Amino acid sequence: MGGRDYAAALCVVLVWGTNFVAMKLGLRELTPFQLGAGRYLFAFLPLALFVRPPRLAARWVLLYGLFQGVGQFGLLFLALRAGMSASLAAVMLQMQVFFTALFGFALLGERVESRLKAAMAIAALGLACLGVDVLGHGASELPLAGFLLTVASAAMWAASNIVVRRARQAAPAFEVLPFMVWTSLVPIVPFVLLSLAFDPAETRWDWRALSLTGWASLAYLGWFATILGYALWTGLLKRHPANRVAPFSLAVPPVGIAAGMLALGDVITPWQWAGIVLVVLSLALVVFKPRLRAGAPL
Repeated sequence: MGGRDYAAALCVVLVWGTNFVAMKLGLRELTPFQLGAGRYLFAFLPLALFVRPPRLAARWVLLYGLFQGVGQFGLLFLALRAGMSASLAAVMLQMQVFFTALFGFALLGERVESRLKAAMAIAALGLACLGVDVLGHGASELPLAGFLLTVASAAMWAASNIVVRRARQAAPAFEVLPFMVWTSLVPIVPFVLLSLAFDPAETRWDWRALSLTGWASLAYLGWFATILGYALWTGLLKRHPANRVAPFSLAVPPVGIAAGMLALGDVITPWQWAGIVLVVLSLALVVFKPRLRAGAPL
């Protein structure tokens, strides 16, 4: 990997690690459903004016938009509003790796290796530590609703990963930028309808009251975290083997933790630290073991 690729990987890590802070800031002024609609409106426009629709069946665009947009981020925004911290969300969302393996086994017949089973067991211990914190008491107590919604969000991310795999198989000329831009159109209407159905009338779509911070959060989530982040990451995967690129994803949770603690004053309890360490360790086992076995340098 050359200097430009290392710079691209660093950019992705920083954007994805800090985007949880942007979500928290946006939720100070917007409801979860409004934030979802705004995020994907920014991701869709103005790029849709310059990027042609993807050349694949519409069902893959629809399914990905629903699972990744309404499912993953709708649930994540609700979790953050329910009290989940940005720091913990950055870690727990990486559980999508294991949900993807389970869905791949159940739906695609993919084999689950013993290494992955061991990593899943370690991750389960990490979740158990976080579960102990849920049952604890104190100002930094992890809320049950936030915990469950974040786990569900990770499962929705995994479901969207399965959709991408099937879409790549169905369309050999798969292009990530058109796919990301045009799938961003799908969640907008559901989020608007959910907002109209569940948001209090006094909070509905008063965009004139949105501060510069609120607009910046929407732009950051739409243009940077959604379009730029995924485009750079997919470009790295196209130019290099997955086991050269995947280790960079391990830096996202530490960046998310640091950003949450520095920008938002997140407090992490000992049980939460134990859960974080175990989850990151399980991810490291998945990412690094194949390269260690092959004798490749780290």
